[in-house]
Amino acid sequence: MEIKVVALDLDGTLTNSKKEISLRTKDALLKAMKQGVSVVLASGRPTMGITPLAKELNMKEHGGYILAFNGGKIIDCKTDKVVYENVLPMDCIPTLCEVVKQFGVSMLTYRGNEIICEDDDNPYLLKECFINRTKAHIIEDLAKAVTTPVPKCLILGEHEELLPVKECLEEKFKGKLNIFFSEPYFLEIMPLGIEKAASLDRLLHILKKDRSHLMACGDGLNDLTMLEYAGLGVAMENGCKEAKEIADVITASNDEDGVAVAVEKYILDYEEEVG
Repeated sequence: MEIKVVALDLDGTLTNSKKEISLRTKDALLKAMKQGVSVVLASGRPTMGITPLAKELNMKEHGGYILAFNGGKIIDCKTDKVVYENVLPMDCIPTLCEVVKQFGVSMLTYRGNEIICEDDDNPYLLKECFINRTKAHIIEDLAKAVTTPVPKCLILGEHEELLPVKECLEEKFKGKLNIFFSEPYFLEIMPLGIEKAASLDRLLHILKKDRSHLMACGDGLNDLTMLEYAGLGVAMENGCKEAKEIADVITASNDEDGVAVAVEKYILDYEEEVG
C-alpha cells in the first residue's frame, strides 16, 4: 500500500495534551510533504481553530487541505480557496434552540471568527474556546442571532443528559440532519451527509486518488467513519474503544508522538525502501 494522503484528526491525535504539535511529529509530516504526500487536517473545529496548525506545518508552501466542521468546509491551503462547503438549513435553528431549552442544556455555533452562545459559564463552552484559542460572544437569543447559514451547531452537556437530546433530535430531523457525538460532552449537529469519510471521499475525487492511498489517524467518535473508510485506519493508543476496534492498526498515544510513529512506519520507511 502506497500512502499519498494523510488525514489527521487534531485534538487527541495530531496535538498532545497541551494542544501542541510535537517536534518529532512536525518533522515527520514535513518530510512526508516534501516527498509529495498531501496532509489533510480533518477536524470538527471551525476553520479559525485549524488555520494556526496549518501555518505551523507550512501547508501553504507544501500544499494540503483543511477539512473544518467535520468536513463541512474544505479549504486548499496553497490557494486559500474553499473547494467545498455545506451549511445547516436556516429553518432548523429555531427548533434546535427549542429542544436545547426543553432539556436544559446549552448550544453554541460560529459567526465569522467567533463562537456565539447564550450560556457564559458552561465548562464545555470554555473547553471549546480553549481548543480554538478564542473567546465566546454571549448573546441573549441564539435563534435571533443566527441570521446567516452556519456550518454546524454544537450541543454541550454531560453525556447522560445529551443522550435523550440526541434521540429527540434524530426523531425530529430524520433524513434532514447528521447528528453524532464527537466527544461524550459534544453533540454535533451537521448538514445531512457531512462527516469525515464523506468529505475525504469528495477530496480524494478532486485529487484523483483512491481510498487505498489514504491513511487516516484519529482517536474519537467522529473519527470512526474515516478510520473505516481509509485504506489504512490508524487509531491512537489514547483513543476511544470504538476507534481502536474499527482501526487497522493502533499507534502510540498523542503524548508519545503517535502520528509521527505511524508516518515514519507506513510512509517514510516505505519511501526509503522504494526510493
